[in-house]
Amino acid sequence: MATNDMYFGAVDLQCEVNNTEHHTIEIDKDRLLVRRGQEFHLRVEFKQRAFLEGVDQLAMFLDTEPTPSEADGTRIQVLNSKLKWGKWTFRLQATSGYVHLAVQSPPSACTGHYHIYLILYPSGGESIQQITAGDFHLLFNPWCQEDAVYLPDEDLLQEYILNENGLLYHGSHTNIYTLPWNFGQFEKDVIDICFQILDNSLSALKDPSADIRRRNDPVYVSRIVTAMVNANDDKGVLLGRWDGNYADGIAPTRWTGSLPILRLWSSSGAEKVRYGQCWVFAAVACTVLRCLGIPSRCVTNYSSAHDTDGNLKVDQYYSSEDYSRIPSKRKDMVWNYHCWLEVWMTRPDLPPGYDGWQVLDPTPQERSDGIYCCGPCPVKAIKEGHVDVKYDAVFIFAEVNADVVYWLVNKDASKQELGVKQHQVGKQIITKSAYTDKREDLTHDYKYPEGSTKEREVYNKAGMKIRSADIREKDLKISIKYAQPIFGSDFDVHFSIVNHGFMDKEIHLTLSATTITYNGFILTEFSKRSITLTLKAATVQKEVLRLKYRDYGEHLSEHNLIRMTAMLILKGTSEVSLKECDIALNLPRLTVKVIGDPIVRRELTVQIKFANPLPITLTKGNFSVEGTGLTDLQEIKSPAAAIHPGQEVVVNVSFTPSKTGLRKLMVDFDSNRLHDVKGCASIIVRRA
Repeated sequence: MATNDMYFGAVDLQCEVNNTEHHTIEIDKDRLLVRRGQEFHLRVEFKQRAFLEGVDQLAMFLDTEPTPSEADGTRIQVLNSKLKWGKWTFRLQATSGYVHLAVQSPPSACTGHYHIYLILYPSGGESIQQITAGDFHLLFNPWCQEDAVYLPDEDLLQEYILNENGLLYHGSHTNIYTLPWNFGQFEKDVIDICFQILDNSLSALKDPSADIRRRNDPVYVSRIVTAMVNANDDKGVLLGRWDGNYADGIAPTRWTGSLPILRLWSSSGAEKVRYGQCWVFAAVACTVLRCLGIPSRCVTNYSSAHDTDGNLKVDQYYSSEDYSRIPSKRKDMVWNYHCWLEVWMTRPDLPPGYDGWQVLDPTPQERSDGIYCCGPCPVKAIKEGHVDVKYDAVFIFAEVNADVVYWLVNKDASKQELGVKQHQVGKQIITKSAYTDKREDLTHDYKYPEGSTKEREVYNKAGMKIRSADIREKDLKISIKYAQPIFGSDFDVHFSIVNHGFMDKEIHLTLSATTITYNGFILTEFSKRSITLTLKAATVQKEVLRLKYRDYGEHLSEHNLIRMTAMLILKGTSEVSLKECDIALNLPRLTVKVIGDPIVRRELTVQIKFANPLPITLTKGNFSVEGTGLTDLQEIKSPAAAIHPGQEVVVNVSFTPSKTGLRKLMVDFDSNRLHDVKGCASIIVRRA
């Protein structure tokens, strides 16, 4: 077969027009990026004579591998047909000097990188001509009604596909802390990194052709992404760490966006990036999935259970000697919060009724099919207690529904059950609203109202035994209250013990304050007080524990969480009452001010202010800024080597915006004793 280009001239992939129509123009205007199930157009120059329709014949082939084969589906013949019947087709129109091609992919086509080959069979017995016409990436198409990821709401598509910025949620359900995040899924190099991630999966490395053939299925692709975002089994992106020792990497709380993580992984030859925790895993996965065309959103579950054995229970142990918490030998615990993500898709692999939002959890917690991944699992299955549904429904059901069982451990290792809290887990499940920067509550998408008849029915349906312990009312009740504290301040925590009974009670009360990590690990007990008293019938005893920065400051984790515990023993009986409350300390916020008029490709300056809120001097101050369409990650040392209590530090940062529209600049401050102070500025960049 001849390969000269006697008739063929230049091929115009019409990238800018096609990419605009396919909602990929934000990624690139110089290469072809299209979505499946939607037509795109090419223009082929035809030299020496006009193309004779019906006489000359033109064939098109697409290759997805260096050594393609029609037998294994990695070489595809595109049929010359005006019918759209679930196969690759093209329509041809000849004009003077050109052949115009309209190419139609099926809505179930495999996503990935395609090379285009054109073959001309000219009339009159002349030599067959072949050229390489170019290449393109094919993505999922949530705008296409026949695509498995079709989402019929433009406002939701603007958020869950096109929005490059978002909000994640930390803290506790009583004090929700907002963390702005730069997803950056449309930065020019991210699409290549996304396919690099898929190419490095265990499935792709084992059998590349079989993996490529399955990339038409969003269930398969999303499951691969959850496995590859963590680096536990494979050449994945992020290594998780929760012990506070991050000297050989970057602390998870330092990250403000996905781009530096993805670029570091890619440029290092798929070396794992150190370190991530749940919200980082979820946000990076969200970037990858939005880029590939699967609608995605990050979700936070407050009081999230980690149930290792699937019995829908999390056991918590206390010493009978000093009433301190004893770490569990298993990994069972309640995380203060846990982040995962949801993706939108149909589930043809399941019985009807499970389409819509699906849970994906890339944080490495438990193995699924032998590797660390979780999901996709229908949110509807979780709410209805259908724990036999793929994938990992039992684990996710427990995250939002497990009972917490409290035990008192005696000297001889015997255990006494203190009680069961049936409504301790899954207190609130939230995501960013698609319409504003406010929160959207998803709790009732996952579970029926706590204590309702329907909730108990779901437990039965899930095959779980409803525990009857701790149902009877106790005479003694404990409550804990406090004014929301600022990191660095001294503050009071108020305890009230009420005797609702008709008899006086002799009680022993232990109050304690302990620093913890967000996933429930106990760090340091820094304040404790015990008293014995007689509480008269129908009266209230009030106690106050004052917490001082000098006591808690050096013991806090990067999550700034303190757990208050009140344990009450009724003397002469086995009755024990326990109340816990987690306090998330508020961090100060950075002030970010834009100086001048934001115009694309013109230098812009922002001013960042930080005031030291602590009663100690800070050193090693460092600011970092990044923003999609604004600037890559920049780091700036504090102009003051020592920042004294109350002192204000001001830095100016300049950059040149590369994209128009609403952009967000993420700012972070870090020092020796105060970490991860955040700030954010919304910047509307206009054309010159």
